[in-house]
Amino acid sequence: MPETRTLLRWTALLAVSAALAYGLSRAHFPAALLLGPMLAAIIFGVRGAGLSLPRPLFLAAQAVIGCLVARSATTEIAATLREDGLIILAVVGVTVVAGALTGLALTRLRVLPGTTAAWGSSPGGAAAMVAMAEDYGADPRLVAFMQYVRVAAVVLSASLAARLLADVTGATGATGAASSGETWSWAGVAATCAVAAAGFGLASLLRLPSAPLIGPMLLGAILHASGLLDIALPGPVLDAAYAAIGWYVGLRFNRRTLDETLHALPGVLAATGAIILLCGIWAWALTYWLPIDFLTAFLATSPGGLDSVAIIAVGSKADVSFVLAVQTLRLFVVLATGPILARWIARAVPAEAPGEMP
Repeated sequence: MPETRTLLRWTALLAVSAALAYGLSRAHFPAALLLGPMLAAIIFGVRGAGLSLPRPLFLAAQAVIGCLVARSATTEIAATLREDGLIILAVVGVTVVAGALTGLALTRLRVLPGTTAAWGSSPGGAAAMVAMAEDYGADPRLVAFMQYVRVAAVVLSASLAARLLADVTGATGATGAASSGETWSWAGVAATCAVAAAGFGLASLLRLPSAPLIGPMLLGAILHASGLLDIALPGPVLDAAYAAIGWYVGLRFNRRTLDETLHALPGVLAATGAIILLCGIWAWALTYWLPIDFLTAFLATSPGGLDSVAIIAVGSKADVSFVLAVQTLRLFVVLATGPILARWIARAVPAEAPGEMP
């Protein structure tokens, strides 16, 4: 029966996703619980499994990611923003411009379509960029590919910098212990869900873009930073949200998509290296203008991977508040300016840029 075959395929997809996620997490790979399901879904999609994730589940996953971003808004970060707001804004601006120029270069070189190049090059949270990309005409499959190639490169370069410039022995274990010790209550979960629903509803009424993501993110950030709400995201809920986004993106791959992705790989790697190098030069310049060390500046300017950069910053001697303030502000700036930059880049080569993939 078709229903039985579909159930068996979903069971197999779940098993393969869990295995890949476990392997990636053991290798300390960032966003393993998103990448594992996405890679598994790509395999199933390319082999013609005929599976697809219902869109309401994807929208719910967007809301969870919005709450996750909102949880990064703390009073310490707000204080840092007040004290060093102008220079932090300059740091954010340089990184965002570098991402936009990278997207423009990929478009002009006909490596990727304009909107896909714009969202894939945006130096914001990878999961958030993937979640928003489709609403603006970008191919979420290639956006995910670009974002996580860059996340991996940023983590490798930031980890290398931390090991060369600071003693990070034992950082992984400390971080893991802190994560496993996180507490939450059902009342907190219920309040978080209520805020997510209210944010979604308000954003929809105001016709904001990507309402399931932006609404919970903005409302949650205001309440969390002001101390009125302690956002509670149980591990299984967050894991399910990452997996849902991974499946939604991965199951849309087919053989043609895979060929296009492999064709774009050299250009994406070159662009990733260029933006990391540019941010590294900017970080070196910052050490002459601000009383911060190079490691702090490098982690602050690293293009993306807020969670991974935060782990490295906490485990090293970097100024964590400064790093997270820059990373968090940039994420909000990218989410706000992403649609504008995407339209600008897409119009840069209107007639010659290749079309989006089916």
